[in-house]
Amino acid sequence: MASKMDVDVDLYLSTVSSSSPQELHPFFEKFRRLHSRKLWHQLTLAIFEFLAHPQSPPYQVDLFNKFIRDFESKLNQLKLVEIGVKVSKQLQDPNQILEFLTSLLGRISKEDSPAAYVLILSSLAYAKLLFGDLVGTKADIDECAKVLDDLDGVEASVNASYYGVAADYYKAKADYAPYYKHSLLFLACVNPETDLTSEERQGRARDLGISALLGDTIYNFGELLMHPILDSLDGTPDSWIKDLLFTFNEGNIGKFEALAPQLPADHILSANAPFLRQKICLMALIEAVFKRSADKRTMSFQTIAEETRLPQDEVEHLVMKALSLKLIRGSLDQVEEKAYITWVQPRVLSRKQIDDLANRLDTWVAKLAKVEEFTQTQTPELFAQN
Repeated sequence: MASKMDVDVDLYLSTVSSSSPQELHPFFEKFRRLHSRKLWHQLTLAIFEFLAHPQSPPYQVDLFNKFIRDFESKLNQLKLVEIGVKVSKQLQDPNQILEFLTSLLGRISKEDSPAAYVLILSSLAYAKLLFGDLVGTKADIDECAKVLDDLDGVEASVNASYYGVAADYYKAKADYAPYYKHSLLFLACVNPETDLTSEERQGRARDLGISALLGDTIYNFGELLMHPILDSLDGTPDSWIKDLLFTFNEGNIGKFEALAPQLPADHILSANAPFLRQKICLMALIEAVFKRSADKRTMSFQTIAEETRLPQDEVEHLVMKALSLKLIRGSLDQVEEKAYITWVQPRVLSRKQIDDLANRLDTWVAKLAKVEEFTQTQTPELFAQN
């Protein structure tokens, strides 16, 4: 199937037209006309129109092998790959799929058509992933990344293909942080409302939520919390995952305790309950620091214990963990049992947090006004008009 067939194009088009549904006949006649006139761009558009027709799937593979292969070198190589990838989805046998895509990859020049090369290699990587070849998938993903690094810009569909298969690979490996990163980049390259089904949007939102919660380096959910993909969980059995994300972002241990009984609904989150508890304590520590003004961020171990609901003898370990993750900066006084915190990681704020910040700014402005008033009273000559 992978080798080019020696086929009489006119004879093939006549034969397939006579054996296909009436609705498809105009396509084959159009193919014949455009091919004879060598109008390759118009022929490319006609082929895409044909592939989108609901009655075309049984004829797509033969069309590619017996017709498109005859003039594929004349086509835009990226468009050729897009056609090939669509056609490959009509094949059922795993070996045939791999053979088809591998053959097409061999006919695409990495040097002359790097974007097309990335697209076909990403598609091949995805096929390997579906068939359990994680090693082969990773090798292809790494090769795609190298090529993309050398390109100034490519079509969104090419980036989407790469980020999509990379995200799926890391999902299969249960590597949460890389999945989170690549999945968000994938969403940036597509229109979720038109390019994904409602089931795909819900599944993507759920997987992103779980990866954000379980990623051991993810303590800032801002990009995800602002993304409309999360709305896909509203009104579904997984809506509590969205609530859990906002709860973690707020560092609200009380809300976490209220949602904890739902963890068994997801076996992955349930299995990682101890990690989630440690993470919500870290988020509570971040929130406790954030809500304090800069001159009140020296906190006793007892205060931290109260804010995080931890035993006091576990506070030191928690603060050291936060320091090592660069969630905060500062130092510890183990003798005085105090934490001197000078900086806290910025993050997206909830409405309540924004209100709290506004109140702090109002307090700061009021203090400045008092300082100005005091200064004018004590040193009026500085404010005298010339």
